Amino acid sequence: MAVQIWEIRSPDGGSTGLEFARARMEASDRVLVHSAPSRLDVEVYSESGDLVARGSGLNGSDPTPMARLTIDTSGVSREQIWPGKTDLGLPVILPGGEVGILTAWWNADDHSAWRWSIELSNHR
Repeated sequence: MAVQIWEIRSPDGGSTGLEFARARMEASDRVLVHSAPSRLDVEVYSESGDLVARGSGLNGSDPTPMARLTIDTSGVSREQIWPGKTDLGLPVILPGGEVGILTAWWNADDHSAWRWSIELSNHR
């Protein structure tokens, strides 16, 4: 199993920004981030410490509960989303760095309410 470390920082606040999450997980080219700050700097590393991808100043234009981060040929891109069926099974990075797998999502048509669940598991 290939492992990646996703380092997510808000460039706003403090003299060098503030860490939002540092997540260690199975390698993935798409992840969801819950309650992401309005601007993000993202660096993704391999388990051996090699830089895999980077995205700087990634803005979240819409106030949604989830951001989708995608590694592509230009680095890391961000999209603010209301998750759909194609997002089920993706890793979700929570503030602080815990990672779960999105198992269910529902939202009202007018986005006034939502309900979701994730699965958390660990091993030694």
